[in-house]
Amino acid sequence: MECGEVKLEEQIVLITGAGRGLGMAIARAFAGEGAKVVVNYRSSRKAAEALVAELGAGQALAVQADVTDRAQVDRMFQAATDHFGQYVSTLVNNALADFSFNGDARAKAGDIAWSQFSSQFEGSVHGALNTVQAAIPGMRERGFGRIINIGTNLFQNPVVPYHDYTAAKAALLSLTRTMSADLGPFGITVNMLSGGLLRTTDASAATPEEVFDYIAAGTPLQSVTTPAEFADAMLFFASPWSRAVTGQNLVVDGGLVKD
Repeated sequence: MECGEVKLEEQIVLITGAGRGLGMAIARAFAGEGAKVVVNYRSSRKAAEALVAELGAGQALAVQADVTDRAQVDRMFQAATDHFGQYVSTLVNNALADFSFNGDARAKAGDIAWSQFSSQFEGSVHGALNTVQAAIPGMRERGFGRIINIGTNLFQNPVVPYHDYTAAKAALLSLTRTMSADLGPFGITVNMLSGGLLRTTDASAATPEEVFDYIAAGTPLQSVTTPAEFADAMLFFASPWSRAVTGQNLVVDGGLVKD
């Protein structure tokens, strides 16, 4: 088997922010395909440990780390290697700085503070930089790696102008593409999976029901994507079938956004 064709059941997958919401769905999706999963959490210890108990201690490991702290990230990767006996092969950058998708409460263009942008950039960009840099040595040694960043369809369709969140995710898309150019020669791919509003996560819990209905009506599938549906699409980027795909942004939102 070529280095670009490591099967899912042979992989160690680290998912940041996997103690709740979308991250939990991603962990379940990978575990369902036989992969070993590292459930990273910052403060959701009980939920993360419950998820590990659900998936099985032999298949999952919960590790606390704030992804914006490089020392904590390094310790997390070492704990994963020590526990499973091999390097992390797939990294999913899912952790999200505290944010609520509530259009009525969002900061408007005339009064949003730079501190709100800084918070989102710290979580999305600095956090991803820390985890990618921690993952690179093991991936290079193995000659294989899959890095998957979580984006948003608000790039193409800013139906609700969340200025800080969208700007940070746009920067993460840029990092996805520049990293793919740098890491490709080592057998490491870097891609992004972008969704719309998901039904339902902690971040979208404050979204009014009529907004979900409005979004569903605008999609060919007449539905709002669920965390489980979004997570299933992610498996492609970690699988052997994506070995020639890197630097891409795949939108998974039921067909709402067309480009």
